[in-house]
Order: sequence, then structure tokens, then C-alpha cells
Amino acid sequence: MENCIFCKIIKGEIPSCIVYEDEEIIAFKDIHPKAPVHILVIPKKHINCINDIEPEDEKIIGKIYSVIKQLAKVQNIDKNGYRVVVNCGEDGGQEVMHLHFHLMGGKKLPIK
Repeated sequence: MENCIFCKIIKGEIPSCIVYEDEEIIAFKDIHPKAPVHILVIPKKHINCINDIEPEDEKIIGKIYSVIKQLAKVQNIDKNGYRVVVNCGEDGGQEVMHLHFHLMGGKKLPIK
């Protein structure tokens, strides 16, 4: 997608603080963190939101959760706990229409 900010990050057109990358997934620090650790984990394939996940995408979604587990350990938030949030659509709070998973931790997070 030409105007997708996350696709531009994947292509290296916009700088970001990348904490993980492989051929299918990229993870980088959120520029407006809501917690001491706030990392966005996204598939490199452009998928708008959960509603657009196709059967062939199921493997990458499972891999994303494995990467999240690995990042939580690297960031030392695995023992005390962390939150993973996925927003879907405008009413769900999704601001960038590229499927992304928020990994947040490093403090006691409010329950909402």
C-alpha cells in the first residue's frame, strides 16, 4: 500500500527503532508509547485488520505470537506480565490500517 506508514517503515523509507526483523515480521518501538515497553509487531505482508486475515495468513499470525513471546523475554517483561492489544477498524481504535499487535509492559497496566 503506497500511503501506509507501516509499509513505508518496512521498506526503510521512514526511520524506526527496529527491535526484531525477519523475512515475514518486523517489530519496532511505538513512537507514542503507553507503557515503558511498547512495541508494535506487524506482518510485512499488508493486511488491513483482523477481518482481512485469509487462511494462508494463519501461519504468520501464529508466528507473530511466538515473536511477541520472544520479545517479552528480551525486554524482561515476561515474568511480571504484559499486554497484547490488537485494534480492528476505526470504532475499535485502529489508527493505522495495517494489522499490528501492541506489546506493552514494564509497569502495572490499568484494567479498562
